[in-house]
Amino acid sequence: MPQNLSTGTAMGDTPRLSRPVTLHFRADWGQANFHRICGWLAQEIGDRAPEGSRFATWNGRGGFDQIAALRAEECDITVVTPTAALSMLHQAGELKGLAALGVIPQRDKLVVAVDAALPVSTVADLASVDRPLTIATSPDDGVNTIGFAAHKGLRLAGLDVDRFSFFYHERPFPPIARFAAGKADVLIHEAIMTPHWQSIDRTRPVKYLPWGDTVLDAFEAEGWGRGVVPAGYLPGLENDLTTLEFSDFALLCREDLADDIAYLTTWCMIRTRQALEGQYAHIPADRSPVTYPLVPAAMARTPLPLHPAAERAYADVGDLALPEDDDTVIWKR
Repeated sequence: MPQNLSTGTAMGDTPRLSRPVTLHFRADWGQANFHRICGWLAQEIGDRAPEGSRFATWNGRGGFDQIAALRAEECDITVVTPTAALSMLHQAGELKGLAALGVIPQRDKLVVAVDAALPVSTVADLASVDRPLTIATSPDDGVNTIGFAAHKGLRLAGLDVDRFSFFYHERPFPPIARFAAGKADVLIHEAIMTPHWQSIDRTRPVKYLPWGDTVLDAFEAEGWGRGVVPAGYLPGLENDLTTLEFSDFALLCREDLADDIAYLTTWCMIRTRQALEGQYAHIPADRSPVTYPLVPAAMARTPLPLHPAAERAYADVGDLALPEDDDTVIWKR
C-alpha cells in the first residue's frame, strides 16, 4: 500500500488518505455519464480523505480536449471515450507522460445509417449518388472523437468530404433527431444503446452501411479496432453489422499523480463499483450507457499502461467479493 495511505476502521478494512487533498476531475458537458463517474469517485474518495479535502468536477467534451487538459495540469483525473481512440494515440506515441486508472465499460459502435431509398450498399457507394447528400454527424475539429472518426472513415472510403453538406452537433442527439425527421440523408454516430436510435426510421425505412475492409483495416493498422452490432439491435438491422468500435470510458491521469491518490481512486473504482452500477440498474444491461456489471479484470485492461499504484490496487483487491449489503450505497440494484 502507498506510504500516505492508512487502514481505517470507521468504514471497515479500507484505505484512507492521511493528508487533505484537492482533486480536479474533468468530465463531460454536465448531464451525461462522465459526471456520474466523477461524482461517484469524488464522493468515495472524499469519504476516505481527511477533513479539508476538496473535490471539483470541470465540464469537458470527453474527447481529445481531456488529454490536453491533463497535460496542462488543469485536472488530475479525466474520462475519455472511446478507448479505441486512445489505443490509436498510444500506438502513435502521443500519450507519453499519461497513465490509466481503469476502464468503465460501455458497449458502443460508430454506425452509418442512410435512407433506405439511396442506391448504396457500402459507405464507398455514397460517392456514386448523383444528388446532393446531407450527413448528420459531429465536427472534425481536433477535439470531438466522433467527428474525427467519421471524417477519417469517409476519406479512407475514397470520398471527397467537400462534396457533401453536413449538419454538425457536438452531442449525438441533435444529429440523430435530424436524421429521424428526414432532414439528413446519412447519419454517422454512436450512443447506439440510447432510445433516440430506436426512432430513426420514423419517417422512412433505413438501412445501415458497412465501412468496408479498406476502411476498417486502415483503422486497425493504427490501433483502432472493429466491432459488430448484432442483427435486430437497431430498427431494420436484419444482419450483423461490422463497423468501427466506439466502446468504453477510460479514466486517465498523469504518470506523476501521487501514488496514494492513484491507489485509492482505483480501490474505490473496484470496491465501490456497485454504487455506480446501481444508477443504471433500471435499464437492461445491453441498453445501458454503462454496461454492468463492472468486472475488475476487464476494468484493468486499459488502452495505455496503468499507473503503477493502480496496478497494485487491482492486484490487491480485484478478486475480492463485494460486501453483500453496503448501507453506504445511495442507488441500490
